[in-house]
Amino acid sequence: MKKTFRLLPVLITASLLAGCSTSALAEPVNPSEQVIITETTIAPTIEATPETTEEVLPEPETISIAMVGDILLHAPVEQSALQEDDSYSFDTIFEHLANDIQAADLAIVNQEVILGGEELGISGYPAFNAPFSVGDALVRAGFDVVCHGTNHALDKGKKGLLNCLNFWQESYPEIAVLGIHDSQESQDQIFIYEKDGIRIAVLNYTYGTNGIALPKDMPYSVDLLKESKVISDLQKAEELADFTIICPHWGTEYQLKQSAEQEKWARLFVKHGADLILGTHPHVIQPMEWVTDEESGNHALVYYSIGNFVNWTSGSGNGIANRMVGGIAEVTLTKTDDAVIITEYDVEPVVCHLENGINGVTVYKLAEYTSELAEQNQIRLQDSAFSLEYCQQLCESVWDFE
Repeated sequence: MKKTFRLLPVLITASLLAGCSTSALAEPVNPSEQVIITETTIAPTIEATPETTEEVLPEPETISIAMVGDILLHAPVEQSALQEDDSYSFDTIFEHLANDIQAADLAIVNQEVILGGEELGISGYPAFNAPFSVGDALVRAGFDVVCHGTNHALDKGKKGLLNCLNFWQESYPEIAVLGIHDSQESQDQIFIYEKDGIRIAVLNYTYGTNGIALPKDMPYSVDLLKESKVISDLQKAEELADFTIICPHWGTEYQLKQSAEQEKWARLFVKHGADLILGTHPHVIQPMEWVTDEESGNHALVYYSIGNFVNWTSGSGNGIANRMVGGIAEVTLTKTDDAVIITEYDVEPVVCHLENGINGVTVYKLAEYTSELAEQNQIRLQDSAFSLEYCQQLCESVWDFE
């Protein structure tokens, strides 16, 4: 089913893929100059065919962006990753989607749980801690940016946060780790990704840390949603980049519609120059929409929540099935003569599949999930409403643009 409608001066086309997907055109943002981290490729050149002397113009420069939701490692997920030799491997979680993740120019993940390592004890809810092998799996899956700015960033205190940062810095220095810091200098930096002359700033903040105070000697340790800090970072991003993405950890858990607080923050982000907002934390999917600041004319595409990517909650009853459905936000940027704009957007619905035993947890595209798999999903023991049809109807109801 394909739908067409107008929003401001922007033409947006929406279609449903396996229940949910969209595509759109957006207006330009202001470009600027300097960068921190870059990836470059050779730009296409103007050529003439043997039959004609007419110029063949190069294809427009584009960047594809993909972001997945919460990597929420409850104890059964961690137990599933425990191998017979007592090592951990989380690769199975991503095996059905690694090709899609790797195909994106810029792939982002919300790593809900701190990677404090086995020395601090592997644990699930409420104080999570995961082994470093989670990071290995994320890199092998193809992620470029890891958002650690979540309410669980300090679940294992200062030691857990520093262990996590040390792992990334020593093992994968090429991976951008956002939201947590070991110095003021680190927090003051704006991460910039560059490809083919397109510069993208990516920012990550959390509403809080579950009541755990920031270490007194590390007030910079976690990026919090504080208005002055956010505005200051957005101003820097406007100077350094052509396009700005914010990944806020916000909202109300298990609510299928965004809160007034999310809408307030979205307006503030847009007012100060954000172009794309990719939200996490509610652990269920929420709508997406365009938000415009009437005073400045700035507007941005907002995914209020892309839900869980993986989880195995211990809860039971109505609504638990909602937590098994997430989405991969997929956005294409195109460089015009004077700006970088959103030319397409999508959401690829995904389902977390749970079975007992080693490597029993994995994630499928909803379009490739089957009724037979749904019947085998162990979440049915906690919410009997779970089914393929349930997942499809949930996506259609939350992401239906009508």
